Amino acid sequence: MTFAPTLRHLPAAMALGLTLAGLAAHGAHAEYPDRPIRLVVPAPPGDGSDQLARNVGKAMGDALGQSLVVENKPGAGGSIASDIVAKASPDGYTVLLGNASSHAVTPGLYSKLPYNSAKDFAAVTLLASAPNVLVINPSLPAKNIAEFIAYARANPGKLNVGSGGNGSLSHLSAILFNSMAGTDIPHVPYKGAAPAVTAVMGGEISALMINIPTVAQQIQAGKLRALAVSSLERSPVLPDVPTLNESGLKGYNTEAWFGLFVPAQTPAPVIAKLQAAAATALKNEAVLTNIRTMGAVPKNLNGTAFADFVKTEAAKYGAIIKQADVRID
Repeated sequence: MTFAPTLRHLPAAMALGLTLAGLAAHGAHAEYPDRPIRLVVPAPPGDGSDQLARNVGKAMGDALGQSLVVENKPGAGGSIASDIVAKASPDGYTVLLGNASSHAVTPGLYSKLPYNSAKDFAAVTLLASAPNVLVINPSLPAKNIAEFIAYARANPGKLNVGSGGNGSLSHLSAILFNSMAGTDIPHVPYKGAAPAVTAVMGGEISALMINIPTVAQQIQAGKLRALAVSSLERSPVLPDVPTLNESGLKGYNTEAWFGLFVPAQTPAPVIAKLQAAAATALKNEAVLTNIRTMGAVPKNLNGTAFADFVKTEAAKYGAIIKQADVRID
């Protein structure tokens, strides 16, 4: 006669061992995280996003009791890094430092992506946002946005505006400027921000819409003239420079932003722990200093509010891309 063993049929020591093993397994599952977390970054080492990730990751790791290990996966507008996270196990151990490019611009630029940016991610926390600044070569007579627009209209073909690359946030910001200002200033793409800055200082191009830290020193040295910033509020880095919104282009708003995402279906308690750790990180002086160095401001926008923000951003840039028929592939 055979029978299925139960705890009462086993030696006491073995039964106790099985019980403790079961409790340990349950505890390990409940006590996320119990091992290091991958923080995938769509930028190369040394980039501003990479520095932010390492500072945020260190502070979050301290709060969680586990390290966040940065994994750099640059390229294709952030889609390489995004694809890795979208297809990862939804257990909270793979996190993406997404940005405006990866989640608001790239979905409209690429006709085919190996993931659905709207459905394959859960929004965790918006960490920071940073405006661009419109700078011009000081040889131009314009001292403000109204004069720049008037000069562009009166001198068709004499001005051009550069960017850090076709389909970049600076490119789309320039398209939106033309649309709202009623100007037709041709776009000149460069392979990165550095050559574009060199070009505008040398007079090869007339204007450039670029992130503030890239040109802050040149503005202070008088090598470039800052006309306006692209956010709705003035930048604390350039407090004397007005916004485009207050300079006559009502509602103009384009900003780089950075936030944390995890794969869809990640359990709510896990997301809550990540959000709490991010909130702690955004009170850390090293993190705040890094954010200010980027010309950005901390945000700490969570969950549904962050998800709604991403949807709005994707719709905005999608419309700009469609209007100008911008394509990468």
